[in-house]
Amino acid sequence: MKKIVLLAFAAMLAVGASAQELANFGRGQQIVSPEVKGDSVTFRLNANYATVVNLYGNWMANYTDVVPLKKGTNGIWEVTIAAPEPEIYTYNFIVDGVNVNDPVNFMVQRDGTRYLNMLFVPGERSANYNEAAHRGTVSYRWYDSSLLGSNRRMTVYTPYGYENSKKSYPVLYLLHGGGGDEEAWSSMGRAAQILDNLIEQGKAVPMIVVMPNGNPGQQAASTMGLPVKQIDTRAPENANLFVKSLVTEIIPFIEKEYRAIPKKSARAISGLSMGGGHTFAATTLYPDVFDYILPTSAGARESDQLDAQLQGIKKAGYKLYWIGCGTSDFAYQGNEVLDKALTRNGMPHTFFQSSGGHEWKNWRLYLNTSAQLLFK
Repeated sequence: MKKIVLLAFAAMLAVGASAQELANFGRGQQIVSPEVKGDSVTFRLNANYATVVNLYGNWMANYTDVVPLKKGTNGIWEVTIAAPEPEIYTYNFIVDGVNVNDPVNFMVQRDGTRYLNMLFVPGERSANYNEAAHRGTVSYRWYDSSLLGSNRRMTVYTPYGYENSKKSYPVLYLLHGGGGDEEAWSSMGRAAQILDNLIEQGKAVPMIVVMPNGNPGQQAASTMGLPVKQIDTRAPENANLFVKSLVTEIIPFIEKEYRAIPKKSARAISGLSMGGGHTFAATTLYPDVFDYILPTSAGARESDQLDAQLQGIKKAGYKLYWIGCGTSDFAYQGNEVLDKALTRNGMPHTFFQSSGGHEWKNWRLYLNTSAQLLFK
């Protein structure tokens, strides 16, 4: 009897402690931030201790621009602004000079070593960045690279229904830019959501998307805490190390481990910035591997080798050469160089131009647009 009483008393203490923890957790006014309503968006921060709170968002014209929040009587800082055009943006608060994330916004993306809050403005342009009704699978796969001397990680997207079928699929090799890693396209690029929506709408062919780590010294994203090998990529013996690994190690791995169609006509390669450079290098070094070539925000430099490189691709044949770049992008001139070189070499291609610069709003747009053209 005594044992039963003690157990009952212990249970009461546990329930009381849990209730107290929940009360502490929920203490204070519940707020919503950001709150998008029509053509406006409101940001709020519970920071009664603060003296100055500003808002910075990457939709603002300059990096130095901020919008001040006003403190209410309840200690909630608030500001309402006109909503930027439909897209995904990042923002943060600056509280007494210190950058602070929005604690009530669970939507974040990782950019290198930074975790940034997301502002999702709904509209036609951003519609495919939402979750689709039928979703594919995003997984991490490790592979051994003898060229790079390490066990490395890549992100792989398989379309909805892959696990329940025996069908084989074409593959898009999607490459990140400088400062990114194998998570960049799934975190900031919304690659899975874009493909899920396009496939569900019948606008894109179901495909596997492989997103490798293009930094030859990294085994995986820096968040894994793994040692990074210092590789001098300017040394002649290290030229195009990642590109060689992509073609001779990653592609064979994917075609062995997945139901990937092992044909040139079923392979596409695209990349942004550094990944666009990798796309150009991979297709000039290995012109018989990819039928769909989509470098973005990268371009080319005039050189004695440029025409010969492009002639190699022309001779091998291809189905699509698609360039994308923002008109305010610092890489725009290089894209003009590539556009003119393709033209003078008699190579059909598309030069897709958008407003804006070297930024994810453009790279998401390019994937959303160009994925509809692949494998058709």
